[in-house]
Amino acid sequence: MSKNTAPTPPGESMTPLERRASAGLAGIFGLRMLGMFLILPVFAIYAHDLPGGDNHTLIGLALGAYGLTQAVLQLPFGMASDRFGRKPVIYFGLVLFAVGSLVAAMAHDIWWVIFGRAIQGSGAISAAVTALLADLTREEHRTKAMAMIGSTIGGMFALSMVLGPALYDSIGVPGMFALTGVLALAAIGVVAKVIPDPQGSHFHSDAEVAPAKLSDVLHNPQLLRLNFGIFALHAAQMAMFTVIPFALRETGNLPESQHWKVYLPVMLVAFAFMIPAIIVGEKKAKMKPIFVFAVSLLLVTQLLMTQLITSFWGIATLLLTFFIAFNILEASLPSLISKIAPAQAKGTAMGVYNTSQSLGLFVGGVAGGWLAHHVGNFAVFAFGAVLSAIWLVLAATMRTPPAVRTKMYHLGDINAVQAGMLSQSLKEVAGVNEAVVIAEEGTAILKVDMAGWDEKTVLKLIEGKA
Repeated sequence: MSKNTAPTPPGESMTPLERRASAGLAGIFGLRMLGMFLILPVFAIYAHDLPGGDNHTLIGLALGAYGLTQAVLQLPFGMASDRFGRKPVIYFGLVLFAVGSLVAAMAHDIWWVIFGRAIQGSGAISAAVTALLADLTREEHRTKAMAMIGSTIGGMFALSMVLGPALYDSIGVPGMFALTGVLALAAIGVVAKVIPDPQGSHFHSDAEVAPAKLSDVLHNPQLLRLNFGIFALHAAQMAMFTVIPFALRETGNLPESQHWKVYLPVMLVAFAFMIPAIIVGEKKAKMKPIFVFAVSLLLVTQLLMTQLITSFWGIATLLLTFFIAFNILEASLPSLISKIAPAQAKGTAMGVYNTSQSLGLFVGGVAGGWLAHHVGNFAVFAFGAVLSAIWLVLAATMRTPPAVRTKMYHLGDINAVQAGMLSQSLKEVAGVNEAVVIAEEGTAILKVDMAGWDEKTVLKLIEGKA
């Protein structure tokens, strides 16, 4: 797909190829989420009946093993896609995901499930998929494409929470593993036949990890707060699900195949709360108060769970408050990363963020299983409460994020001298908070005021390349 040598005129929409690429790659991301979370609401009950499954620590390890191999391999996979090509790396990752799914489906004890989950997670294609998306979309439309992926991930997570229990009676957890394995193999055909081949691949600062920028990102205290946050959020979530399936069955006399009756209304109501919260946060520049409120709600939920884990209606109510907080935080954290990260290091910041998320899944699964086995169910939520309390302190004391959004423009050929001059000119435009021109990529990245900025002057400067 060719790229324009001038910025897209305001109002111009994505091309059919861009829409096809965005939708197809969003589906691949959705598959990854489905494979990770479809089993989540019922896995602990299934695993408990396997040989070795009476050890709750191993149940948590089976849940979290996916996250460990994701964390270790997703950045190397992204770098490999620069060298070997996007699609070959994605094919390889999908094959690994399918093999892991089928190993877990055929497992006869908990150890083989752990092995299968680890192989599943080793198909760490998220960075390669993001890089391919960047190859196939113009800079002016990349935010839209990423938003499609984000909404797909959120939708697939919610669907997993409802669909997992509903499928439990008909195909069981082994059937769910087999289903995701088959879907992964089908996804290879989608990548080959539906996703366009890029005319050329190159590095994208907004979508890929730059090793040279890792030190800056890892030493940025504001970004570290957000990375701890996504770690804590997913650790608390994964720990919770080593206990919740048993608690719903025992306190409500509700078979696991009926747990969707709890999750469906919970997810719908939580989603309804999330949308206005994010709109107000973005449009009214109230992201920090809403963010701190959501972390506070997460903490209160974890504390109350330590006392109400033996009450069915207490659990149902607190699942609602947990997912209200979870949805708000899951939606706002990437936006905060984008606002805070240096413009030329956004891809690196997101790579570290995604690794932190995967580590949270692993640590939460293992810690939740160990605490449930050796201490008791209440300790699982005490663990989540400690993480949430630390996060609340970090969130409350973080700097108020700037009320900005990112705009990107393709420049075509530009040398280093022109890039420096244009960058300086763009910084002087009203409403532009940050401007970086990357000559190697032929790209201008701006952070502009949400309240308004002089777009006409920016376009004139870019067209004339200062």
